[in-house]
Amino acid sequence: MYKGSYIAASGMVVKQKQMELVSNNLANSATFGYKQDRVSFRDVYISEINGVPQQGDGRDMTYTNTFYTDHSMGAFQSTGNPLDVAIGGSGYFSIEGNKYTRAGNFALDVEGYIVTKTGDKVLGASGPIQIQTGNVQDVQIGSDGTISVNKQTIDKLSIVDFPDQQNVVKQGNNFFVSDDQPIESTATVNQGFVESSNVNVIQEMVTMIELLREYETQQKVVQSFDDATSKVTNDMAKV
Repeated sequence: MYKGSYIAASGMVVKQKQMELVSNNLANSATFGYKQDRVSFRDVYISEINGVPQQGDGRDMTYTNTFYTDHSMGAFQSTGNPLDVAIGGSGYFSIEGNKYTRAGNFALDVEGYIVTKTGDKVLGASGPIQIQTGNVQDVQIGSDGTISVNKQTIDKLSIVDFPDQQNVVKQGNNFFVSDDQPIESTATVNQGFVESSNVNVIQEMVTMIELLREYETQQKVVQSFDDATSKVTNDMAKV
């Protein structure tokens, strides 16, 4: 019966990991440029765990296989802020420190550099982009990322892409990193917009409720096996 307990317990572990991801997705549903996380699983036969050939024992345990990020594009939200930009298509803004982001809600620091909300400098064709103007309304950003101030070109946003999106991983603070060599992106830039997260709040809430119910069911299964084991042990002692 202990095998049955292990099977149910492995399912509980899986549901807990899923619940953690869903909770994190919901917590970042209002974060610009956030990409939701997912997890995949695989089944492992008990005989495989015990290191013996499969012999008709169909009982299996579930293990976490891989965590991955859904890089699909989120909806655009109009802000009217000249320093807010959204990427239309596949690509990432280049940030100092070999970091990348989809969150284009930028600002100017005290030195006139375009920075992220964490203060990291946004990169252009020649390095960090600095704008010598006290009025952001003077800033124009074209669909190709070209930045102009009063019709005078200043720089161009560095927007890159990667051949394999699954090798683009989260680092924290809404940044991504990758060991792959970046390539030029063909995406367009939309000034005055920001990209919302790609989290479907309603779907995530439904998933959370389903996970909770499944966890409780498997918890009851473990309890049933435990009760049965206790009963057998007590009855054997009487004999």
